[in-house]
Amino acid sequence: MMRNGQTRRDFLRMIGCGAAGLAVGGCSSAGAVAAGRESVMRKPNIVYILCDDLGYGDIACLNERCRIPTPNVDALARDGMTFTDAHSGSAVCTPTRYGILTGRYCWRSTLKSGVLWGYSPPLIPRERLTVASLLKNNGYATACVGKWHLGLGWATTDGGEIKDGNVDYSKRIAGGPTDLGFDYFFGIPASLDMIPYVYIENDRVVAAPTETIEGRGDKEFYRGGPCAPGFVHEETLPVLTQKAVSCIDRHAASGSDKPLFLYFPLSAPHAPILPTREFRGKSSAGQYGDFVNQVDWTVGEVMRAIERNGMTQDTLFVFTSDNGCSPVANFPELEAMGHYPSQRFRGHKADIFEGGHRIPFICRWPERIKASSSCADTVCLTDLMATAADIAGARLPDNAGEDSVSILPDLAGIAKEPLREATVHHSIDGRFSIRQGKWKLELCAGSGGWSKPKDKQAQELGLPPIQLYDMSADDSEKTNLQDRYPGVVERMTKLMQKYVDDGRSTPGAPQTNEGETNIWGPQGG
Repeated sequence: MMRNGQTRRDFLRMIGCGAAGLAVGGCSSAGAVAAGRESVMRKPNIVYILCDDLGYGDIACLNERCRIPTPNVDALARDGMTFTDAHSGSAVCTPTRYGILTGRYCWRSTLKSGVLWGYSPPLIPRERLTVASLLKNNGYATACVGKWHLGLGWATTDGGEIKDGNVDYSKRIAGGPTDLGFDYFFGIPASLDMIPYVYIENDRVVAAPTETIEGRGDKEFYRGGPCAPGFVHEETLPVLTQKAVSCIDRHAASGSDKPLFLYFPLSAPHAPILPTREFRGKSSAGQYGDFVNQVDWTVGEVMRAIERNGMTQDTLFVFTSDNGCSPVANFPELEAMGHYPSQRFRGHKADIFEGGHRIPFICRWPERIKASSSCADTVCLTDLMATAADIAGARLPDNAGEDSVSILPDLAGIAKEPLREATVHHSIDGRFSIRQGKWKLELCAGSGGWSKPKDKQAQELGLPPIQLYDMSADDSEKTNLQDRYPGVVERMTKLMQKYVDDGRSTPGAPQTNEGETNIWGPQGG
């Protein structure tokens, strides 16, 4: 396994490369580099697009029944590698984002369930290594454009805790992206249905929220509250897209010899589901499908910016989602149109079931990844940290990336065995599941989230308190095998407890979790 503490030089030896390739790695996946070509390359640019609430079945190349045209993402898959068993670290927004940037499961932090809000304090301490600070320390220019949703240190007029009317929007915002390794940030504080509705550039509000707007319901749901003049929800995705494209153009025009790391967490297709006029009616899946089609347009705009700036060959382009599709999209309506956002998988956003956390994950890097390739290895979004460290030729300290495994062997097409020992899943209610090989053990009786049966309903129905599924034969999670394989249940339960007790799931010195973490959920059962 490729784990924390294994140096880039070790990886080069493993794939048969010499130290001369230390900048990125001297070997490529089969067919990715022409014979005789110089193999020593500079570190690649990394562009990471994180969709918000996009389901596995919302991408045409992943779902033969998809009713939404996604030509740009499909082209990305044709030019790169599609992962068919990729997972977010959580079934909801904030915890997944924490895991992406820290390489650590969020349930190890103070956030044991749920998500943060627009005025929540920062979740990531300044002293914790992030992917951005790691890459910045290793010669990268770093930028974040989009939805933050990891808490911010808002100043108040009275120096006290935030309450109605006491936020001082004229002051610097502490604990945000620019305090965590990003050279530049432009985006929104949290989800687009959460107040305050403002844009932030670096560590300052672009325009204070001097207006108050009414909330909306149904698919266009957002809460009422403080809003900056001129802030229009429907325009947010185009604004963020333009900013991300400008970031790429500006970096290319600067003539800098630094590679670029652009983290681009979208605000869509999360509610409010508001496609702009030119995308309405572009799909056969209603308003939600049109919004996903607009997300595909955003991907295309970024792809074209990379191409026109001559960055395609040496850019690792990652496209993924933070969790499964939300029921706000109206599943009965979509299914009546023949569209299934979770594809064949059970559940949706918030759940411990696969629909909650199995996600699209597509990587393109022409210099290293074979076109039209696929990978069935189980990977997790927490793996960005260790992968970035390998790319940068850096060693992770024991207190960073505790749950991160480098997927470079998968990208290169040379992995001979699973890279992860096991993968932990987490639901909105703080319920746990652990996946190892073909087995998935769920330490709850129900969904752990929003779909039926919810945990209380499952208990009332007399369902077993745990679930065990053979994912090789039943990845729709229909047949609970917990009573037939008690040995598997015992072994995986012990492994889950070990991961909690050790403060990590990768080799290295034991670490400490913040607060108590109970594998049976926040209430202990």
